[in-house]
Amino acid sequence: MNSTGQRLLDAAWHWHGGSGAIVKTLSDYITIPNVSPAFDPDWSTNGTLDKAVQLFADRVLAFRNDFPEARFDDIAVTVYGGRDNPIADPAGERRTPLLRVDVPAHGPAPAGGTVILYGHLDKQPGLDDAWSDGLHPRKPVVRNDRLYGRGAGDDGYALWCALSALAALRASGESHPRAVIIIEAAEESGRDDLEVYLDAIRNDLGDVRFIVCLDSGCGDYDNLWTTDSLRGVVAGSLRVAVLREGVHSGDASGVVPSPFRIMRKLLSRLEDEDTGEILPPAFRVAIPDEVPPALARTASVLGDGVWRGFPFLDSVCPAAPANAELLLARGWKAGLVVKGLDGVPPAAGSGNVMLPWVEASLSLRLPPTLASADAASVLKALLEKDPPYNARVTFTVQAAADGWTAPPLPSEMADTLRAAAADCFGGVVHSNAEGGSIPFMAFLRDRFPAARFLVTGVLGPGSNAHGPDEFLHLPTARRLAEVVARMVASLS
Repeated sequence: MNSTGQRLLDAAWHWHGGSGAIVKTLSDYITIPNVSPAFDPDWSTNGTLDKAVQLFADRVLAFRNDFPEARFDDIAVTVYGGRDNPIADPAGERRTPLLRVDVPAHGPAPAGGTVILYGHLDKQPGLDDAWSDGLHPRKPVVRNDRLYGRGAGDDGYALWCALSALAALRASGESHPRAVIIIEAAEESGRDDLEVYLDAIRNDLGDVRFIVCLDSGCGDYDNLWTTDSLRGVVAGSLRVAVLREGVHSGDASGVVPSPFRIMRKLLSRLEDEDTGEILPPAFRVAIPDEVPPALARTASVLGDGVWRGFPFLDSVCPAAPANAELLLARGWKAGLVVKGLDGVPPAAGSGNVMLPWVEASLSLRLPPTLASADAASVLKALLEKDPPYNARVTFTVQAAADGWTAPPLPSEMADTLRAAAADCFGGVVHSNAEGGSIPFMAFLRDRFPAARFLVTGVLGPGSNAHGPDEFLHLPTARRLAEVVARMVASLS
């Protein structure tokens, strides 16, 4: 990339004083409460997702005009499933909108095939009252190279990272193959809208050779990080009922079995409460030989940063003493989180009542190579079989998504990635096993088996996606855009 392309990236990502085109757009995006459908039952009528999609669509065209040196006159912007052209699912419910930006092949020697660059723009709930003084989920604030606000890092920046990368290539006079930027609006909900849209346009996408996913994390902000695997997930609700209604706890205890105690006993079938280990062999996989030493190398780079990035209370320790062990558990072993509880009144207002029922929302992360459908069946049978005291126990599977492992890059692309890490970050490429799930990746692996992948992102220490004080580390986003540009150009 020549100096013209570098200057374009610098200008597009300029953030001092909030004057850069991308920071301005992301700041406006932060103010929109476009929470993902799973957390907003009124999304289809309140227009928040549509507003965010339209903002991005309009700003793509403005970006074209702001940077004429990118020669973007041939790009096309399409919105599927918008308010003016809604698309319904089989149940008659509206599907979330999707933004598509087509950038035709360009340059003196463009490669054939198609590159897909992926991100999403739906957000997690804001947690308004939990943010630090002066910060708010819908108030954009730039401090110390960080743009604070919900959605900036997860994952509003992705479109602009992809678009600025392609613009820099064109401004430099370099060739690139056809690129299609796909920005969905339901990633945080795990809906199948994106899969339906992509199946509908699959033939139009042609020969997909390279897929860039910009919705992952980084171990620090000083190096280039790629994700080599993602865990799968089974999510559902476990309900335990023993009574038709609540009764006096003094009268009932000792006679009526507590539904909370029964739930504890059921969860102990799944998880060792002393270690957090998931007990049934059905939830374990053979870990590839190369994974433990690779994660040991990652642990040597991050040190205690493996766990210090989490907001531990003073004196609280991580789940294992060795950093490499923590990385292996997060990336390649199953793990349970109880993420919600119903049927239990707030402590301050609770009476002396034996609860008639309790219901827990469970999230079981799965090893990357474990089939989620099989895991869901095993989990349901495990929790419902032979309930203690013949209590009424039901486990309802609400979502199941497979994990993913990256196929190796061809040697030429791997060389380009190493060179980009050295030039843009001043170091080497570090790989990691992410504990989260991106269901879209398994779908793409199955639909485009010949494609190679680059999965990366900006969610590093303290960025706190889904939590309070979420931020986008702007220097990392700008450097990552240059890496993406160089990887796309390498295909030509």
